[in-house]
Amino acid sequence: MNWHNSNAQPEGNRIRNAMSVDVEDWFQVQAFADAIPRDEWDYLSCRVEANTEQVLERFAEAGVRATFFTLGWVAQRYPALVRRIVDAGHELASHGNGHERVDAIGAEAFRADIRKARMLLEDAGGVAVRGYRAPTFSIGPHTPWAHQVLAEEGYRYSSSIFPVKHDLYGAPDAPRGPHRPHPDGVLELPMTTVRAFGRSLPCSGGGWFRLAPYQLFRAGLQRVNQMEARPGIFYFHPWELDPEQPRVFQARPLSRFRHYTGLPTMGARLDRLLRDFAWGSMSDVFALELAEPAMPAKLRAMAG
Repeated sequence: MNWHNSNAQPEGNRIRNAMSVDVEDWFQVQAFADAIPRDEWDYLSCRVEANTEQVLERFAEAGVRATFFTLGWVAQRYPALVRRIVDAGHELASHGNGHERVDAIGAEAFRADIRKARMLLEDAGGVAVRGYRAPTFSIGPHTPWAHQVLAEEGYRYSSSIFPVKHDLYGAPDAPRGPHRPHPDGVLELPMTTVRAFGRSLPCSGGGWFRLAPYQLFRAGLQRVNQMEARPGIFYFHPWELDPEQPRVFQARPLSRFRHYTGLPTMGARLDRLLRDFAWGSMSDVFALELAEPAMPAKLRAMAG
């Protein structure tokens, strides 16, 4: 597939990148999974609504439309927030229901999770949900069934593979551009990387964006846009704009470092990023790729 996407260029030769938000609360991150039991979630201070409202305000001021990969857990408790996301003109997509790792729960539990999440999101938002992003980018070599299950459940694309090596996630041998890991599955729009020193380095946001110098991140995304002539994908979480969130002192030191470093300056960095590049939702930026249907197994057999 040709990575060059003319739909990603709204003006001149300036490529439009995909802006995305993983809507989850501070206590639902994988880094704290060992420190905060799942059955305690409903008793903790929820800050996702106020933090996501702040995201919506920043996007409105910058004139940016984005994709909000939202947990079914959030939609069930804050349906009005989901409706406000849709009413503001953003794309509503699924982040699963309970923020469980796909590679840990197996195919049948995964099917139930994405089915429930889609039902909750569509009921709250009043729009069709076609995009999906796995919690902690937990789709990869150990989940060869995932993209087919997503297609069977009515999804059109996934943005769940991160072609890097990481202790919590990653598929370093995966293609860096849009592709179909399963011929009967949904299109995968992998997280953006840059090639340097013989390896793929992350250039998509998250903790990397808060930890690295802004100029370095900007140069990496500019390289993807200008030298490879293709759009990038950026993501962040609403809790990253909340430096006053509770501290989880029982979490491991590395987890605390990753989670809390850079929170006070994240808002200013994000505002600068919104100004420095052109942005759109996943479905808008990758409209041409999404228009190419998967080839059914029967047709593949005939072609072979």
